[in-house]
Amino acid sequence: METIVQGIAILFESWKKEKPTRIEKLPQSGSDRIYFRIYFNEATFIATYGLNIKENNTFINFSNHFKSKALPVPQIFCVNDEQTIYIQEDLGTESLLNKLETFGHKEYAYSLFQKSLTALARIQIEGDKGLNYNWCLTAKEFGKQAILSDLLYFKYYFLDTLQLPYDKQQMLDDFEALSTYLTFTEHKYFMFRDFQSRNIIIKNDECFFIDYQGGMKGALQYDVASLLWQARAELSEEWKDNLLAYYIDEVSKLLHKPVDRITFISQYNGYVLIRLLQVLGAYGFRGLFERKAQFLSSIPLALRNLQFFMENKRIGIATPEFDRMLKLMVSKEIVERFTSTQANEQTPLVITVNSFSYKKGIPKDSSDNGGGFVFDMRGILNPGRFDEYKKLSGKDKPVQDFLEQRTKMNAFLNSVWDLIDITVEDYLQRDFSSLQINFGCTGGQHRSVYAAEQTARHLRNKYKVKVILTHTNQENWVK
Repeated sequence: METIVQGIAILFESWKKEKPTRIEKLPQSGSDRIYFRIYFNEATFIATYGLNIKENNTFINFSNHFKSKALPVPQIFCVNDEQTIYIQEDLGTESLLNKLETFGHKEYAYSLFQKSLTALARIQIEGDKGLNYNWCLTAKEFGKQAILSDLLYFKYYFLDTLQLPYDKQQMLDDFEALSTYLTFTEHKYFMFRDFQSRNIIIKNDECFFIDYQGGMKGALQYDVASLLWQARAELSEEWKDNLLAYYIDEVSKLLHKPVDRITFISQYNGYVLIRLLQVLGAYGFRGLFERKAQFLSSIPLALRNLQFFMENKRIGIATPEFDRMLKLMVSKEIVERFTSTQANEQTPLVITVNSFSYKKGIPKDSSDNGGGFVFDMRGILNPGRFDEYKKLSGKDKPVQDFLEQRTKMNAFLNSVWDLIDITVEDYLQRDFSSLQINFGCTGGQHRSVYAAEQTARHLRNKYKVKVILTHTNQENWVK
């Protein structure tokens, strides 16, 4: 990680002719790309590091093309010779999803969705003009093969993990029929591919787009389906219908003739289904295979989204075996399989999370159960060995950055959470009243404190359980 930061600093200095003030790693997203925020005097920039050169070049070329048409995307300032690092405009940290979660499903958020759809219509139709689709990362067009690929992705990474019996040949025949049906659409322009509220940045109440390197030529319906049916957004049916009508009006303004609404909406429902399944495939891969908790926790939302679709929408083509399996997938039994038990006001469980120094000894558990988890953090590089961190603790951002960027702390904690989650879920179901989790290091100041803080946050977010967080050696921290 230190080498990457140095590479970013060198690239920045070659562009600005001055050194950056500081560089901070941003939280890892679902992709393999790593993002950093560069601070320079009063300004900030975003640096991206990725070893997929083709993906980097796709994003850079798309960005330059869209920027030349005054479309709302970040400006690319410079790229290193190896094409593994590029520096771009910092649009801020507030996404459309953040705004929705902060202000709720009210008029302000609705207006931002409208602005997003107006901008979407522009990037699809105006951005398509003169765009070189040879830049595309994978397929140039979201046609029959790409649709089939999404369906198979869902089949292998989600459906097959359920181990439900089905007629495989009939399922493939249904996939073939559905992909053929959706291929014949009248309006094909630039397709964003992953158009959802977290990829829409709100700056001064205006919308900007990021993360469109997966784009290709495709049906207009796909992107609007992605946004309106995003599981985490939980938009009402009224919002979905009204925003779809608004989007069709915006698209019609940019085309030579108005959209045929009946045909457009009929195929839109088919693309909603494709998108819902593609998302489940992605959640299955990232959650069930890569064991990333945020994707596992999203599966129940996605299944409920699919359940509502199955009960209320029609796609205009018969796929009997496929329909049968979808109905089984959204059953209460399957949804509950992926639903984490969560605490409520009556839940007796209280989890105590401690950081401690091995020099002082492991904290005692005074509960009736006694004992609990004890994790040794001394295998993680100690920030306390370096002068600049000696007077800080694991609650301070410079120490947190050190542990996240220069050690295997994230991998360590993911393994810890895999273990403790099993116990927490069992204790919640059995109405146990206490559990203790301890993190120890040499001085109880840096590594153990960070691990305890992050674990307490993980438990509160995932299980809504009461957590008592204690740093037992806090009084001995060097100030």
